[in-house]
Amino acid sequence: MDNSNLVKDRAAASQTHTVTVLYFARLKEAVGRGSERVLLPVGVGTVAGLREHLRARGGAWARELAAGKAVRAAVNHEMAEAATPITDGDEVALFPPVTGG
Repeated sequence: MDNSNLVKDRAAASQTHTVTVLYFARLKEAVGRGSERVLLPVGVGTVAGLREHLRARGGAWARELAAGKAVRAAVNHEMAEAATPITDGDEVALFPPVTGG
């Protein structure tokens, strides 16, 4: 039996990743920055995981990224859902929903 994929999956799961997070509109104002590089701990590999990781900082991150608070995400310029995977080198934009009129 070939276990090479299993070994690769375990190795990937044990690595940390660095992503660039971009904040827009009220999020940018609340956290006081437009972007930052974030080292993700082992096991954080989705947009939802990133959001939870940032929320754990407390303060503005906890308020603005709270569960139920409307925040949209894009990964590498593509709209993303909570379950969208993120990996080393990705760019993740977080922004409030935008309505037109």
